[in-house]
Amino acid sequence: MTEHFQGKRPREWGISFGVLPTGTHNAITDVKGVKVGQVTLIDDAKGMRTGVTAILPHDGNIFQHKVAAGIFLGNAFGKMVGYPQVKELGNIETPIVLTNTLNLASAIDGIIDYVFSFKENDSVESVNCVVGETNDGAINNIRKRFVTREDVLKAIVEAKDGPVEEGGVGAGTGTKAFNFKGGIGTASRKLPDNMGGYTVGVLVQSNFGGLLNINGVEVGKALGGFPYQKEIECADGSIMMIVATDAPLEARNLERVAKRAFMGLAKTGGVASNGSGDFVIAFSTNESVRVEHKAEKLAKQTMSVVRNDDMTPIFMATIEATEEAIINSLFAAHDTPTHDGRVIKALPLDKVMEMMRKHAKID
Repeated sequence: MTEHFQGKRPREWGISFGVLPTGTHNAITDVKGVKVGQVTLIDDAKGMRTGVTAILPHDGNIFQHKVAAGIFLGNAFGKMVGYPQVKELGNIETPIVLTNTLNLASAIDGIIDYVFSFKENDSVESVNCVVGETNDGAINNIRKRFVTREDVLKAIVEAKDGPVEEGGVGAGTGTKAFNFKGGIGTASRKLPDNMGGYTVGVLVQSNFGGLLNINGVEVGKALGGFPYQKEIECADGSIMMIVATDAPLEARNLERVAKRAFMGLAKTGGVASNGSGDFVIAFSTNESVRVEHKAEKLAKQTMSVVRNDDMTPIFMATIEATEEAIINSLFAAHDTPTHDGRVIKALPLDKVMEMMRKHAKID
């Protein structure tokens, strides 16, 4: 009898990544306070396969209690919203929303509605919405702009902690990676106490190209994607990587963390091609580094943050979790019809598992 691997996470089949332990759910929600909400929109008669994924840094009024953040643009062929103010001030004041390229406006409207829903924000007249995107037009009829502000608001208000659904859901419903079906993936690492005891969680929206590598095995090459024509020439796409941690980090070190997520992407074989938007948003949930919207004039902000010399374990956790989140997005995916009558195949996991066994990559 043939084993059925599709939909199961790599760790369920003995494939592990790196050496650090995972959090309880091996998800970004292992970082205390972080919640994820997803709305999946599917109607094949309309060519609709798209959606929204929302990440909430905490369940309070984020505008009033902003979180420290840093952003890294690995390759800036993208239409991300909110970057300039985050770069300038080092904090995020809204949920982070992921969707498709042509629905940025709907995402902004939904976020603004959410911010305005708080009585405490009645006098707010400017909101720096943070929205990431990838182009899902290969599968979704993207010009129809199916995502509405109501879909975005629903994803935000229904966000929850615990396990996170992966694969072709939310903002990953219509994405592909390495010419296979991609999607949403997530993973986490829990550092031992002698490394600070912090948790790092990553969520990705995978929609990019390259030559797939899983745990050091050149899977893409073995599946017929010889190193030049098939994968490299078709490598355009994008990926959004969201990194959360409870470590008390200021914006400068969060940007350094974001840069390490890009190293996790590289380990999977991504090449950050010319037409690819490879963006990383990193934030800290630690209350000691939050920025209060309302403060007394000339009040000083004091904080105790992780020293540069103690950042290395956090960097390593970020690299491992990003690599695993990307592979998780592929393992959870299924064959998916496109709006123009084709089918984007999922990664053939039976063949992948044969390779893993051959190279002794299964625990």
